[in-house]
Amino acid sequence: MFSEPINRAGRILRCGGVVAYPTEGVFGLGCLPDDGEAVGRILSIKGRAATKGLIVIASCVSQLRDWINLPNADSELSNPSDQPVTWIVPPAENLPYWICGEHGGIAVRITSHPVAAVLCDAADSALISTSANLSGHPPARSRHVLRRCFHGLVDYIVPGQCGPANRPTEIRVLTNGKVLRSAT
Repeated sequence: MFSEPINRAGRILRCGGVVAYPTEGVFGLGCLPDDGEAVGRILSIKGRAATKGLIVIASCVSQLRDWINLPNADSELSNPSDQPVTWIVPPAENLPYWICGEHGGIAVRITSHPVAAVLCDAADSALISTSANLSGHPPARSRHVLRRCFHGLVDYIVPGQCGPANRPTEIRVLTNGKVLRSAT
């Protein structure tokens, strides 16, 4: 059903691996959200503190059901604009600490990038999605930079190009609309 590279990446993710893949604006690093060892690898690769929390992406709202506490998620997480938005929403109970970090909400996005979306489908799961960069450095937008920085650190680099967004997605709090990170 999926291309061989997507099937391979899905298998790697389901077996506890970490992959790099294109998203709406930058390359991302991802793993299954409940795999503490894989999440730890991503945090170590990036030099990122677990207290910051991580974004969870999905191809559809149903992949987020185990992670969020949002009864009307189908309507509330729909994105009427062409610009992808990462939403801060109430988390499900008993989430692993690394998902929210020190924050009271979980960051989620229904991805509009075709490769990221089929990657979620191939893994049969939502995915951790954090920009492919070392903390404090710009994220990788080209495959050349991605390979130079992350070859040997991740289990697989999924082929594809980043979307047209020229920076990471906007982050908004769903309950009040407050913009935490602007896309402009």
